[in-house]
Amino acid sequence: MSEATPARSLSSQSRRSFLLRKLHSLTGALPVGGFLLFHFWTNAKALQGQERFDAAVSEISHMPYLPVLEIGLVVLPLAFHAIYGVKLALEGRPNVGRYTYSRNWMYTMQRVTGLLAFAFISLHLWQYWAQKWLGRMAPEDFYPRLCASMASTMGGVPVMALVYIFGIAASVFHFANGLWGFCFSWGVTVSRRAQRTAAVVFGLAGLVVFALGANTVVYFATGAPFPGTPSPAAEGARTCADIASPTGARASTGAAGVTGVPGVPAEPLAPASH
Repeated sequence: MSEATPARSLSSQSRRSFLLRKLHSLTGALPVGGFLLFHFWTNAKALQGQERFDAAVSEISHMPYLPVLEIGLVVLPLAFHAIYGVKLALEGRPNVGRYTYSRNWMYTMQRVTGLLAFAFISLHLWQYWAQKWLGRMAPEDFYPRLCASMASTMGGVPVMALVYIFGIAASVFHFANGLWGFCFSWGVTVSRRAQRTAAVVFGLAGLVVFALGANTVVYFATGAPFPGTPSPAAEGARTCADIASPTGARASTGAAGVTGVPGVPAEPLAPASH
């Protein structure tokens, strides 16, 4: 009995580690990954003007059982995926210097981008989601706050916009490469051909998702999206350019020198290119 106990303990530990890794992979592909895509798509409505963006945010805010859905489908899966992912990243031993094949690089980049995405998402949640929950910001404040934050510069450099661009890049790479790992570990892509095909498909999909998110950040920072972007703002819609102009600021507040949005200055915002 004394010899069998360590074996059972080791088997139990291995089984628990296996299940946790499977759950980590699953939460990254479904609740967390799905929310990432939904969030990028909703934020892209900003290109059509504040009214369209506010309507999309309001529609979400008035969903029945929203707190339960946010906690059960977003916060808890994201917290587990992030915390366990940080544990895996810190336990990993990168050896790309010894084994330089591509999948080893992808494994290392998955861990690095996971840490970067964790820091970026934590920042984003604190800036907006947490402020809404604490009662410091209303949903209709999101649009002007995003315009002000992304367009603000330090020494002529749009620091926050660059933080968001790099954060989105890390998050999307982690998601797209994670989908490849999900399909491999769950037995969806067994053959080498299927694995190569999945790498191409998820790589292209990642580029499209990154372009979607980066385009929104560029719009908030400059007042204009990438050239050729469909669904431009309708005529008369209030945009970041209107908010940045003196007349737009006065029209939105009803009184000079007051914006009604904490942290958003009444003066014209400096364009990110200056």
